[in-house]
Amino acid sequence: MNKFTAITATACPLRAENVDTDQIIPARYLTTVTRAGLGKGLFADWRVDANGQPRPDFPLNQSQYAGAAILVTGRNFGCGSSREHAPWAIKDAGFEVVVSSYFADIFYNNSLKNGLLLAAVSPPALSELLDMIEETPSTSIRVDLLAQTVSLGAHVYPFEIDPYRKLCLAEGLDDLSYLLRHEPQIAAYEKTFS
Repeated sequence: MNKFTAITATACPLRAENVDTDQIIPARYLTTVTRAGLGKGLFADWRVDANGQPRPDFPLNQSQYAGAAILVTGRNFGCGSSREHAPWAIKDAGFEVVVSSYFADIFYNNSLKNGLLLAAVSPPALSELLDMIEETPSTSIRVDLLAQTVSLGAHVYPFEIDPYRKLCLAEGLDDLSYLLRHEPQIAAYEKTFS
């Protein structure tokens, strides 16, 4: 996993609530066990029409949001099934952070374990962010993991994160690499029982 401490980038607004994992990555894309290429399936049923043509009204298809690394979306993002492909698809599409006011628990944990930061801000903060992004799409947002803030101009919004998950993201560790890092202490502890 790559280390993540902060990012300053443009954002893409997605004013949709209760977005489930099947909308994030439809089931037909779940035949792979690798992460590469899943970005093309991100929001596939919303991004393209029945003829496979991009829908011009969908934010990810709009030129002003091209290259955005932060996705700002409505409440209750990631509900539904526990498919790990959902955070994989978001990451593969180039997003490093998703900002909302609430995330489904399983999706939240899967995302953090896969290096995708989810920042839950207050509902009023989320509304302000979405409005400001839509008014000025080229404006950069800063998401600072260490300070636990999302900033746009003079507006600074706090978010909470579990200290262990914060450490893992900041140091680029998954659960196994975190444990392996403590192997000498674990071995010493086990010797006390021999």
